[in-house]
Amino acid sequence: MPSETHEFQAEVKKLLDLMIHSLYSNKDVFLRELISNASDALDRLRFEGLTHTELLPSGEFGIRLTADAEARTLVIEDNGIGMTREELVENLGTIARSGTLEFLRNQDGKDDQSPDLIGQFGVGFYASFMVADQVQVESRKAGEDKSCRWSTDGSGQYTLDDADLDAPGTRITLHLKDVDTEDGIQDYTDEWVVKGIVKRFSDFVSYPIHLTLMKKDEGEDVATPKSEDDPLNSMKAIWTRPASEVTDEEYKEFYTHVTHDHGDPLLRVATALEGTFEARALLYVPGMAPFDLYHREMAHRGIQLYVRRVFIMDECRELMPDYLRFIKGVVDSEDLSLNVSREILQQDRQIQAIRKHLVKKVLQSLAELRRDDEEKYLGFWAQFGPVLKEGLLLFDEKKERILDLVYAASTADDAKLTALDDYVDRMPEDQEAIYFVTGTSRDVLASSPHLEAFKDKGIEVLLLTDPVDEVWLQQMPPEYKGKRFQSVGRGEIDLKDTEDKDEAENKEEEEAYKDLMQAIRSALQEEVKEVRLSSRLKQSPSCLVLEEGDLSPQLEAMLRQAGQEVPDHKPILELNPDHAILKKLQSVFEANGTDSRIPDYAGLLLGQAILAEGGQLPDPAAFTQKLSALMAEAL
Repeated sequence: MPSETHEFQAEVKKLLDLMIHSLYSNKDVFLRELISNASDALDRLRFEGLTHTELLPSGEFGIRLTADAEARTLVIEDNGIGMTREELVENLGTIARSGTLEFLRNQDGKDDQSPDLIGQFGVGFYASFMVADQVQVESRKAGEDKSCRWSTDGSGQYTLDDADLDAPGTRITLHLKDVDTEDGIQDYTDEWVVKGIVKRFSDFVSYPIHLTLMKKDEGEDVATPKSEDDPLNSMKAIWTRPASEVTDEEYKEFYTHVTHDHGDPLLRVATALEGTFEARALLYVPGMAPFDLYHREMAHRGIQLYVRRVFIMDECRELMPDYLRFIKGVVDSEDLSLNVSREILQQDRQIQAIRKHLVKKVLQSLAELRRDDEEKYLGFWAQFGPVLKEGLLLFDEKKERILDLVYAASTADDAKLTALDDYVDRMPEDQEAIYFVTGTSRDVLASSPHLEAFKDKGIEVLLLTDPVDEVWLQQMPPEYKGKRFQSVGRGEIDLKDTEDKDEAENKEEEEAYKDLMQAIRSALQEEVKEVRLSSRLKQSPSCLVLEEGDLSPQLEAMLRQAGQEVPDHKPILELNPDHAILKKLQSVFEANGTDSRIPDYAGLLLGQAILAEGGQLPDPAAFTQKLSALMAEAL
């Protein structure tokens, strides 16, 4: 047939400009799009070959890239279904029209064996013009003898000519623009550039992708093709295979491939989402926490997003909440668009459904690990426990699922951590609260004066030392299995039993110490809100107590570090009425209510209380001077 020239439809200049400059921010994706189209064409031919075996090629299905540095061309070739002259006009002459989409519409409801197709978007081909001045497409439909050449420079017209292809398939030749690193255009005839793009974007395409380089041997005037036998892509999308067909070694190799971590993963989670839309995921919990785990904004996320085995993006933050940011692996969606953007992902209902499914599956898998191998789970908790507890800060999460996974140190055992549900199982029937204390160190907490009455009565207390504990325990009123959480360092604690003083004795004691309490309160009025007798102290002379709603010293420090304002509040100083110091101070007060030692001892009692909870003295030098003076006087 004679050569024909046609005008593009649908304001092609405007649309091409939009796609080249707006649709894709990374110009390398042009190769991903063309390989995806080639894979799609191979899928279609394989599907047709189920009923028309004569259409199948004599050799294996495959995709070949040919790079010619001297001619500045890159060729993408497949032996797939191919296109007729009319289909070239239909599919390439009109923007946003896709032969694949048309094919799926025609197959809708006809056959359950319709293949998985990835080129349903009608615009990917035009990404070629980001890197090429001229594009030539030669194609021959399977089962036909004639082939056709479609070519354009993207200026508004395209030309149709006869071509001479030896076999069915499609060959796309890109006449490349000059290298422009500032504009993101690499040398796409360079062997390592091409290999890198294929490895990143198309490693799991189901068909082998081979590379041929046009090279001149020494003394030769003409470049000759040099091909590698091994394909560029691994084709090992193991998440698409039944778990029974994948060995542990293959799973380990895949983990290393996607994470570049040569250590063993702690846990593997494979799952599939089926229904109105489909997705598969293969996720891992690493054996060790990465160095940037607590730099939430800078931390690398490990979830890679694929659409029908074609790479879309690294670090897809929308697929996993922050408190599971340590999870690594891949998610492969069947229904998302190849050109999906982060902005679209944030609003996409499918992504939100996938995320919800993945979170549920990961938490279930961690619960199973805890049940089946507690020692291994404790290894996980040591690495990632504080991050997992960040999920307790979210109002939209089912906190019970996370609380089921929480471990903490406790006064019941100095060596082992305990799970929350085990703590609840050990609680006496009349115990209404889960008692806890927060601080910076397990050792400091274990010797806290706040615990003395609890130890005396054999009541177990959780020792929580992660910074996040300060926040989630104050943010909600927390509850677990019908039991509220109660800080032993806040409010008044009532642990009275038959061996304790009765109400009359307490009132008598309060009356006896009332004036001394007032004197100490006057001496410390700038530092404390109230001075009162304590029911929680047994050995220590003093401790500091917060009212419900007050910020702990640790939380105050965290807020100041974050540059936030901290509201002013003062703690309550509790004193042990049975301690020798208070009894002797009462005697001094009764002898002389204005004795100068009373404010000095008040300051020392306050300092002791601050130090006992691991706090910092506001004026260490003044505290030391008072202590030295009183020691010298006593001696």
